[in-house]
Amino acid sequence: MSDDQRRISVDLSGQVALVTGASRGIGREIALGLGKCGAAVACVARSQGKLDEVVAEIKAAGGEAGGFVCDVADSEAVQKVFDAVVEAQERVDIVVNNAGITRDGLIPRMTDEDWDQVIATNLRSVFLLTRAATQVMMRQKTGRIINISSVSGLVGNPGQSNYSASKAGIIGFTQTVAREMASRKRKITVNAICPGFIATEMTDALGPALEDEVKKRIPAQRLGQAYEIADAVLYLASDSASYITGQVITLDGGLTA
Repeated sequence: MSDDQRRISVDLSGQVALVTGASRGIGREIALGLGKCGAAVACVARSQGKLDEVVAEIKAAGGEAGGFVCDVADSEAVQKVFDAVVEAQERVDIVVNNAGITRDGLIPRMTDEDWDQVIATNLRSVFLLTRAATQVMMRQKTGRIINISSVSGLVGNPGQSNYSASKAGIIGFTQTVAREMASRKRKITVNAICPGFIATEMTDALGPALEDEVKKRIPAQRLGQAYEIADAVLYLASDSASYITGQVITLDGGLTA
């Protein structure tokens, strides 16, 4: 069964979505999924090459998309992207904060730079994008903010104190902003998704032997697929999820059960 056949079907026609970290892995699948469901997708990433490929793929499938090169930890750069999207589309309905990096190392040897880079890219970016998004969505009185956290933010992972801290921070941030945005006058939801081990370029770096060991820890005995995370995003972006907010949805094959 192909990925397209397995993808859930939601109608996002007329909506505008913005996805960070859209050039590869989970972010790429999310951007493609949103485009296939009818949303105009603003794809954001740090490098131009693969970003152009994602935009071209969405357009080739009949969708609408644009690419924005941006350091998502840079406040001014983030605001410029939002301003450009709103100027072109007059709204932003869905924001997916997916950008993330790792700089692994045990805490005694972790450098200031490794800590700061991960916190800035993984957590500060979520604050910046969400702040810009809520300003637009409050005027619209509607919107969906979906933050990609990680099971590492739930249980921790040795060698990833910076990454785990950033992803745990996303969870607390999500729940707080969800409460701030909840109102009978607004239809703005804010939720987080915690993927487990997902088959991407990052997990490819594990190598076959380590990957086999990881699979043994997962009750489902397999890695997740990026489109499975994208499917969860599509559901949370849909009208069917209008009463879901402040939630942390874990997709990990039972790893943290």
